[in-house]
Amino acid sequence: MEFSASQIAALIGGEIIGNPEVKVSYVSKIEEGKKGTVTFLANPIYTSYIYNTEASIVIVNKNLELEKEVVATLIMVEDAYIAFAKLLEYYNKIKLNKTGIAKTAAISASATLGKDVYVGENAVIGDNVRIGDNTKIYPQVFLGDNCKIGDNTTIFAGVHIYSDNVIGNDCILHSGVVIGSDGFGFAPQGSQDYLKVAQIGNVVIEDQVEIGANTTIDRATLGSTIIRKGVKLDNLVQIAHNVEIGENTVIAAQSGVSGSTKIGKNCMFGGQVGIIGHITIADEVKIAAQSGIGKSIINKGEIVQGSPAFDISTYRRSYVHFRNLPNIKSKLDELEKEIKKK
Repeated sequence: MEFSASQIAALIGGEIIGNPEVKVSYVSKIEEGKKGTVTFLANPIYTSYIYNTEASIVIVNKNLELEKEVVATLIMVEDAYIAFAKLLEYYNKIKLNKTGIAKTAAISASATLGKDVYVGENAVIGDNVRIGDNTKIYPQVFLGDNCKIGDNTTIFAGVHIYSDNVIGNDCILHSGVVIGSDGFGFAPQGSQDYLKVAQIGNVVIEDQVEIGANTTIDRATLGSTIIRKGVKLDNLVQIAHNVEIGENTVIAAQSGVSGSTKIGKNCMFGGQVGIIGHITIADEVKIAAQSGIGKSIINKGEIVQGSPAFDISTYRRSYVHFRNLPNIKSKLDELEKEIKKK
């Protein structure tokens, strides 16, 4: 794929300084730029590279003040990072734009496929499945009976979606994702064994959700496990049965949310966060990596850290003392000896 500077500027709403007809076919880091590539400069730490990069086009902020001449063609925008992200998204859409149905795909006669749908090799689509327009089902995907998949959604290779689940529009599910496996429901018996509790609910994933590789979302015991619009889940995240995650919340890798917990909007959780079940997390809460949440967080916008987690400012003050415990212990021992001498 080849783009000119004028085409890129039109796409991201930028102003060109230099040759509008220069063409690029690839993207690069500014410090590794080669002829025929486009890159960007957003972080001032990398400013020195703009004077010697070999990249043909550099996307920069409008407020950038140059100290000397630049060889590359510049495209000036309000926010170079966001503009470059838009360019990458557009590039990726073109690269991943596939249509057609593979001969080896197994599609039920009762399934309904929208316009311009792609179904890859050895994908399996069950009874009464409905797939929207422009959706891409990559090889070896399994869609169970009665699933509904929206428009413009991409489901990468090896995703397994059990029966009766709902995926919205403009979603991305990366390889290895499992949607709708049984919630962890077992009733203890008198003989010290467990009776499995049937999980007959489903999972509902709203629009513009992205789910990272090997993340799992369990179906509800009753009702629905719900992932609201705009949620972003990293790789290796576990969401248990009947959890509800509010709009635009972001959860980093290796985190786990136990059953029936309700998480608010616009929250941000670091990696390896663990949350117990049947609690509530308020809107805009931030949880630092490796924190353990053992009770509800009711204050909007609270920031917590630790296991068990508490207010991050208190945690940081406490941690200073924790690191000094050996010295404090030594001083106490010395004081104890002095007291005994008296």
